[in-house]
Amino acid sequence: MKTYTLKKEEVERSWFLLDAKDKVLGRVATKIADRIRGKDKPTFTPHTDGGDYVIVVNAELIKVTGAKYDKKKYYKHSLYPGGLKTKTFKELNKNNPEKIIENAVKGMLPKNKLGKSIIKKLKIFKGPEHEHESQKPIEWNPS
Repeated sequence: MKTYTLKKEEVERSWFLLDAKDKVLGRVATKIADRIRGKDKPTFTPHTDGGDYVIVVNAELIKVTGAKYDKKKYYKHSLYPGGLKTKTFKELNKNNPEKIIENAVKGMLPKNKLGKSIIKKLKIFKGPEHEHESQKPIEWNPS
């Protein structure tokens, strides 16, 4: 018996719509990472991008547990001496909430070319409106 290997020509992609309102960041990020990578499909192959597209709306209404709202920090470095920039979850949620979900999901993907192509299938929007109505996304509510 041979092992089945998914080829990129055989991939069938769907679009899913996720409302992030009142959802916990880490739990949602793991579900999104599995969906865009294709790990929830029986045809999963580690070296092939076989996942679906995910649209996330209401990114600014995502929740975190404990004291993370005030104490969680995001770091960015300019690669110059003294170039470390730090933002708290609260600041980033006010200015750029899309980055919070993107960083959480990106950290759960492979750190190679495959991961870079997979993250492009994640579309995140600050409010309840999105620009992908023509793809007819399926409502998705991960438990």
